[in-house]
Amino acid sequence: MKYDRLIIFAIMFVLFASMPISIEKGYAMDRNMNSGIIALPEPVKDGSVSVEKALWNRRTTRSFSTRPLSLQDVSQLLWAGQGVTGSRGFRTAPSAGALYPLEIYVASGNVKNLPAGLYHYRTESHDLEIVSRGDHRTSIWEAALQQSAIKEANAVFVITGIFSRSTEKYGRRGMQYVLIETGHVAQNLILQAEAMGIGHAPIGAFQDEVLKEVLKIDQDAHPLYIIPVGYK
Repeated sequence: MKYDRLIIFAIMFVLFASMPISIEKGYAMDRNMNSGIIALPEPVKDGSVSVEKALWNRRTTRSFSTRPLSLQDVSQLLWAGQGVTGSRGFRTAPSAGALYPLEIYVASGNVKNLPAGLYHYRTESHDLEIVSRGDHRTSIWEAALQQSAIKEANAVFVITGIFSRSTEKYGRRGMQYVLIETGHVAQNLILQAEAMGIGHAPIGAFQDEVLKEVLKIDQDAHPLYIIPVGYK
């Protein structure tokens, strides 16, 4: 009987000792959600599909399955486009003068563990900051001349540029550098999607001012590229 009590006491001690950790983890997650910040899973740094294979298979996809993306998928695509790759803050895509004038937004509509909403990717902390809640795919579709791939996508990535970050150093030439960098980022994201079996449709036709209103970005920022994605 004495030993039985000791065993029960030991079990209860272990259970109670672990409770504060679990409670703290749950509280931290709720606090992040309430603050509008969603942490992203760590991206994979060594995939199973070669660059050559992704290049060979790359094709624009305008119809997607209903299979939802995962938060890991979104994390990987964002990292491929603008992720930090070293202690000095350099990123996956080259940038003239390392000025990084681009910002990426994600409109989530069918992503597990990512409520429908418009999010801004914060590169340095690798997380998402909510801009506004609700499904914004239809609004982006309308701004982009009602191209079906956007409405059908699980998520829509929008690359925007703040030209002043580059023109302050390079003058008018800086505008060209921003556009060149947009191509780097888009190709990174597209090839990563291809390697993951995720379809993609790079789109450049849209009404700039209408899309700016949807994204709620400043006048100094400009939408440059739309990339709807979803499983094939």
